[in-house]
Amino acid sequence: MSVSPSSFSSSSSSPSRSAVAGRLRSAGCVFAEDEADLLISAARTPDDLAAMVERRVSGLPLEHVLGWAEFCGLRLAVEPGVFVPRPRSEFLIRQASALARPGAVVVDLCCGSGALGAALAAALGRAELHAVDVEPAAVRCARRNLAPLGGRVHEGDLYGPLPDDLRGRVDVVIASPPYVPTASIGLLPPEARLHEPAVALDGGADGLDVARRVAAAAPGWLAPGGCLLIETGELQAASAAEAVTAAGLAARVAHCDDLDATAVIGTLPA
Repeated sequence: MSVSPSSFSSSSSSPSRSAVAGRLRSAGCVFAEDEADLLISAARTPDDLAAMVERRVSGLPLEHVLGWAEFCGLRLAVEPGVFVPRPRSEFLIRQASALARPGAVVVDLCCGSGALGAALAAALGRAELHAVDVEPAAVRCARRNLAPLGGRVHEGDLYGPLPDDLRGRVDVVIASPPYVPTASIGLLPPEARLHEPAVALDGGADGLDVARRVAAAAPGWLAPGGCLLIETGELQAASAAEAVTAAGLAARVAHCDDLDATAVIGTLPA
C-alpha cells in the first residue's frame, strides 16, 4: 500500500511499517523495508516521520535524512552536503589496519565525514589522527566524529594544512579521493550527483587527478617504512599504481570482489 504525503501529515499516529515501505518503494527505494525500519526508529513523532519520509522520497540520501551513517560498525554523523561513506571503503580500512600498529600516526586525506580515519583509529585502539578536507561542511562534520577520538581536523587542500612537525613521521596515509571521471559524473545516481559535493566526486579526465597529487607528495610526509593507501576504481588501479611508483614508493594493488573495492598501496623504503 502506498501512502500519500497528506495521509502522513494528517494522522495522529505513526503510519505502519508497510505504509512507509510502500511510499518509499513507490519512489524507487530498492531497500524500502530496511529504510522504513530505520526511519521509524529515528522519528520522534508522526510528524517527524512524515517529514523524514518526504525528504527521502524527494531524493535526499538516507544517511542525510537520518543524520548518520554506519561504517565499520561505527555510527557516524553525516550532514547534508557531505559525502556519504561507502561500504566499499571498509576494504581500505582492513588493508590499513593490517599494516599499522597501535599508536600509529595516521593522516586521512579527503576525509569527508571523517569515517575512514575514525574507523582506522578504532581498529588500532589508539592513534595520532589527523584528517583533512577542503569542504567546510565536511570539516565541521569530521570534527564532530573525530573529537571523541582525539583526532584533529584541518581545512585545506590535501597535505597543505597539516602541521610541519608531521613531515617524515606519518605511518599511514589513507585517502578516498574523488575518482569518478568528469565525463561519468552525469551517470551517477541522483542521490550522489545532486546531494554530495562535486569536489568529492569529480576526479578529472581519467578520475585520478587528485590521486596523483596525493601520491606525488606522500614521500615528504611518510616515515621510513610508512604506507600510503588510496581507494580507486578497478580499471584505474594500474595507472594509480604507476603514479605511486613514480613517487618513489613500492606499489601493489589489492582488490575485494565482495565489496567491489580496490586499493593501491605504496610503501616508502625503510
